[in-house]
Amino acid sequence: MRVRYGKATAAFAIVSALSLAGCSSTGSTSASQDTSCKPSSGPVELSFTTWVPGMDKVVDLWNKDHPDIKVKVQTGPNGNSGTYQNFFNQLQAGNAPDLGQIEYDALPNFRVQNGLENIAACEGVADAKDKFVDWTWGQVTFGEDKAVYAVPQDSGPMAMFYRADLFKEAGIKVPTTWDEYAAAAEQIKARGSYITNFPRSDVNWFAGNVWQAGGQWFSNANDKWEVNLTGKESEKVANYWQKLLDKGEVSTLPSFSDEWNASFNKGQQWTWVSAVWGASTLASGAPDTAGKWAVAPMPQWEAGGKAAGNWGGSSTAVLKGSKHPYEASKFALWLNTDPEALALANKLGGLYPAAKSAKDLGAFSGGVDYFGGQKIYDVFADASSNVNPNFTWGPTMTKTYTDVSDGFGKATGGNGTLLDALKNGQQKTIEALKSQSIPVKE
Repeated sequence: MRVRYGKATAAFAIVSALSLAGCSSTGSTSASQDTSCKPSSGPVELSFTTWVPGMDKVVDLWNKDHPDIKVKVQTGPNGNSGTYQNFFNQLQAGNAPDLGQIEYDALPNFRVQNGLENIAACEGVADAKDKFVDWTWGQVTFGEDKAVYAVPQDSGPMAMFYRADLFKEAGIKVPTTWDEYAAAAEQIKARGSYITNFPRSDVNWFAGNVWQAGGQWFSNANDKWEVNLTGKESEKVANYWQKLLDKGEVSTLPSFSDEWNASFNKGQQWTWVSAVWGASTLASGAPDTAGKWAVAPMPQWEAGGKAAGNWGGSSTAVLKGSKHPYEASKFALWLNTDPEALALANKLGGLYPAAKSAKDLGAFSGGVDYFGGQKIYDVFADASSNVNPNFTWGPTMTKTYTDVSDGFGKATGGNGTLLDALKNGQQKTIEALKSQSIPVKE
């Protein structure tokens, strides 16, 4: 599912250094373990807030078979467009829903504010680890021992969508490395088109590229956050795309706009390095190109590599204060592992499940007409298995995204560079952490 962020930054509470211990990526065991996750007595009604289209129909499946644990769905805008702010307000007021959809990059924000229930002691939760792609499980546990703060829902492994017909007609090799990609960009520009569009406002897309390159933007050790938006991997990715921008070999249209869709539909964009949910985005935005696309792994920094990045994905979390964590966790596990639920969530909401069993579902095992009958989900399954499981998000990602995005916008207009934007974003992220009394290493 496509993940976007808004300009509004959620209100952050002042947190103590102690509350940060749980966000350590080094396997902290300081988080208290709740061993009181027991069934409630009598019938239960749970509230669940999500923005996934058709989720009410999925929940109907559960309610039909679980009359004593009814789930009521509340829908809202995607996370950073309002739902997260609502969660924070509700947590402060003590009336948050039992369950909420939270994207992986937003989970640390809720963790440092003690907004999540540790459901590791709830029946079946800890044992579910092997049911999910490894890296997604790491996202919901923060590397802690005996702690689970959400159940993985969907993911966004990245690969390269490309116009197979255009590459063939032009006699240009489909790139398998980033060097080949740059060479193809020059050839395609000479033919009056672009190899792709640089998404200046989608910083989480850029983060996915850094993720693939082996970079790490945040880490937490000894209860202090370290911010590193300008590490060597980030610098490599920034300089690479800066060169393509300077040469005018990539366009800079607003992502997901009508103009952007038209550029794909008219064959002006030959590739899109994107997440698995991009398949439905292309199909709906560029219908005239049906049957002409194919999917290949992300270009590699070294020939023969298999590394992949991730763009998007979310979890089903039990929010702090739920009176029914046992029943809530039971529903969350069902929602994200039951074959019928997974299939319907994909059909109605476009979710690509984090559950390993997804590869066996009919929706992901056959050929896709839009992509010439190719079994594209095999490519994405391989990509998902090659995503670094140790990538860590920081506790102020909305603010970080906004600050870096502002700089990217300036850079694409010729005012500064992408690396300048990362440097500025790093400094402002550090300032944001300090302003909230979150310990940070400088």
